[in-house]
Amino acid sequence: MKPNLAVVEKPDPPLSRSERELLKAVYRLANDGGEAHTGVLAERLGIAPATATATAKRLAERGLLVHMPYRGVDLTTDGRQAAVAAIRRHRIVERFLADMLGYAWSSADRLATSFEHELPQEVEDRLYVALDRPSSCPHGFPIPAPEVAEIPALPPLYGLEPGDVAVVAVPGSTDPDVVAFLDTLGLRPGVRVQVREKHPFDGPLVVRVAGHDRTLGEKLAHQIFVKKEIPA
Repeated sequence: MKPNLAVVEKPDPPLSRSERELLKAVYRLANDGGEAHTGVLAERLGIAPATATATAKRLAERGLLVHMPYRGVDLTTDGRQAAVAAIRRHRIVERFLADMLGYAWSSADRLATSFEHELPQEVEDRLYVALDRPSSCPHGFPIPAPEVAEIPALPPLYGLEPGDVAVVAVPGSTDPDVVAFLDTLGLRPGVRVQVREKHPFDGPLVVRVAGHDRTLGEKLAHQIFVKKEIPA
């Protein structure tokens, strides 16, 4: 009898911290309409351009990126799914930090990145169940379902019209001074608002927050995102 010489393929090793962070950055740049050049990615991630290029090449070898020298990178279908999975993990860990350890929502983004990449998948899964399967992170953005390749985009507050009602979301990358100012207005993640007035020609927006009317400039209202409620 001839010996079985079938080659058993080894599974790819888990993604490293730098690889996950780069995938997330490419996904977010693409969704913002920007071009994911390695120089831009390096600046966003605070790493050297050569490091960004080397990481992109490794991800391209794994079929997660298409790397075009001098033209930037783009996610493959598998790459988009891996990027969304990394964002899902980040948001679950943020929820754990806020809900179980009592950290402020504005601190959760920074702290989650420091250890989320070391978690085994089974720990992430158990955290999600222990948190009662949350639908959003502490910043108000959706936690995507497993194995999807797209996250529903949230529109900016300024995109709403008078009468619209929505729930607020604030990115973790928002300037701390802006976060502090929004807090004085009662505009925090998860707060329900109603648009009262929208002045023409990029004029200010007036929103109802916890029984008070608050006026926001166009630029500030573009830094706040919302999940619009559909009228019954």
